Amino acid sequence: MSKEYIKNFSGQILGTLEDQGNKIVARDFYGVNLGYYDKTTDRTHDYYGRIVGSGNLLSGLIAQAAVKNGYSID
Repeated sequence: MSKEYIKNFSGQILGTLEDQGNKIVARDFYGVNLGYYDKTTDRTHDYYGRIVGSGNLLSGLIAQAAVKNGYSID
């Protein structure tokens, strides 16, 4: 399992992406699960399992959570 840190331009960590084989899990700065990308179906799902869209959209989920939590994504 590998972990990738998503940072803003200032270097502040906004969240992480954890590769868990057939899926990649997105977590915010606090470690809260935001959703996952299913590699086999090429779809991104939110925390509740609802389909967000086709392709890997996890960086968008992290950015949305960062803004909601008051962090700058610039």
